Amino acid sequence: MGRVAELAGVSVRTLHHYDAIGLVRPSARTAAGYRAYSADDVERLREVLAYRRLGFGLREVAALVDDASVDAVAHLRRLRGLLLERRDRADAMVTAIDKELDARAKGLKVTPEEQLEVLGARLYDAIGGAYPATRRTDPRIAAQIWDALGDARTVLNVGAGTGSYEPADRDVTAVEPSAVMRAQRPADAAPCVSAAAERLPFEDRSFDAAMAVSTVHHWGDPVAGLREMRRVARRVVVLTFDTDEPRWQDRFWLTRDYLPEFTDVLADFPSLAGMAAAIGARTEPVPVPWDCADGLFEAYWRRPEAYLADHVRRAMSVWTRVGPEPERRAVQSLRADLRSGRWADRNGDLVDREAADLGLRLLIA
Repeated sequence: MGRVAELAGVSVRTLHHYDAIGLVRPSARTAAGYRAYSADDVERLREVLAYRRLGFGLREVAALVDDASVDAVAHLRRLRGLLLERRDRADAMVTAIDKELDARAKGLKVTPEEQLEVLGARLYDAIGGAYPATRRTDPRIAAQIWDALGDARTVLNVGAGTGSYEPADRDVTAVEPSAVMRAQRPADAAPCVSAAAERLPFEDRSFDAAMAVSTVHHWGDPVAGLREMRRVARRVVVLTFDTDEPRWQDRFWLTRDYLPEFTDVLADFPSLAGMAAAIGARTEPVPVPWDCADGLFEAYWRRPEAYLADHVRRAMSVWTRVGPEPERRAVQSLRADLRSGRWADRNGDLVDREAADLGLRLLIA
């Protein structure tokens, strides 16, 4: 027990307590008769300590690790998702701190609301709260998604957010892990379940179709989530992004000229071919209209001034992911190029285009 305590970075008293309450009980004995941990015991201890360090209470941890339907791999995926969410919260908090430091350096007054942002009290409101204002259903993209759903009557929307692109003429069930996003869903929106894509709480083939729109890159394990969609539905429709094409970042002037860090954001993202192969899907390009109503990252390719607006960027997770310094540099450079006419000189060919292929793809299985 002492050796396990040393390796795990906890006290022997903690392990004795876990034993006493039945949370982690050593199931083996040494030759001298002392209690010892088997490999399964250590695995359970690892899960207990990981959940504890994420802030779960002992009763919550017991319920999590005693769930017989969840294996070690599922626990790891769940923990990875929780840690990614914590990382995003930390990144957003750093952004809020930098914002206040910048304001104070300029002698600007910092409001109580802004001070609470730094502490995280309004952190997700600051990030997710922008979604209803700028992340709306674009009818042309919606038409392509809904056409891919075919004759499906029951639809599961995975990573549903605030409800964009949910077809009103079908029986929709939504899945969304973020409480902030769920709270912003309209009163008449489809019922929403709190769950992660990697572990959908539904029986096999429960739905005619499962859809996911601009959310796969937020999942802890995109391929596992896609396979879960394939398990619970007869048809799968996913709007995602193609990073397979060589120099894919050059398709869009914003990533090519101002935000090369975008490639780092998607460094661990599965290939489009790999995701398609995982669920037996075909791919279909999704052009972005020049006046796209959905304020996704690529939406303003012909309206570059929009990227100078803070409320527009706040509804795009990319900016939180890259961090405040790349964001500040990109915005300053773009503003300067718009004023000087350099942006227009580089991108004058875009003015007459009605839509652009910027890498958005539908996976249809």
